[in-house]
Amino acid sequence: MAHVELSLSGAFVPQARTPSEAEFVPSLDRWTATVAAAPEPCLIIDTSTAIVAVSVSCGELLGMGKPPEVIGKPLGAMLRLIDFTANASELEESDADKIPPLLALRSERLARGLLRVVPGPGETPLTVDAIATPLFDNERVAGSMTFFSAVRY
Repeated sequence: MAHVELSLSGAFVPQARTPSEAEFVPSLDRWTATVAAAPEPCLIIDTSTAIVAVSVSCGELLGMGKPPEVIGKPLGAMLRLIDFTANASELEESDADKIPPLLALRSERLARGLLRVVPGPGETPLTVDAIATPLFDNERVAGSMTFFSAVRY
C-alpha cells in the first residue's frame, strides 16, 4: 500500500518591500525588445493603432517591410487586407476594424481570427491566423500584442 504523509504549516505572508524599478516599466516597453527580437511573426500596437514593435519575420510574412520602416505607422496603413470572396476585394473599413489586434484593444480580451492579406503587389493572397492579447498599463489597456501564423492548405 502507498504511503502518504501530510504536513501542515503556518500561512506564508510576504514581507513588505519596495517595488523594483522593472515594475515601473510600462507594459508596452517591457514587450517591445522581446517582440523585436522574436523569431515568430508578431507585433505590438498602441491604443492609437500605431506599430510599436514588429519582428522581422512578421514584416516579411505580412509584406510590411523591415521594422524601421513600419515603426510608428498605423497598422491599417501597413496591411493590405482583402476579403475571403473569390474576387478578393479590399476589406471594408467596418470589417477591418474587427481584426484581432484591434479587437483586443477595444474588447480588452483575447481575440483570434483569420485574416487574408496580400503581402506585396502581384503576390498571391495569404491566409493568416492571428491571436492577439491586450497589454495593460496598471488597469488600462495600453496596446495589444499579436502573433501570426500562415495557414497553409
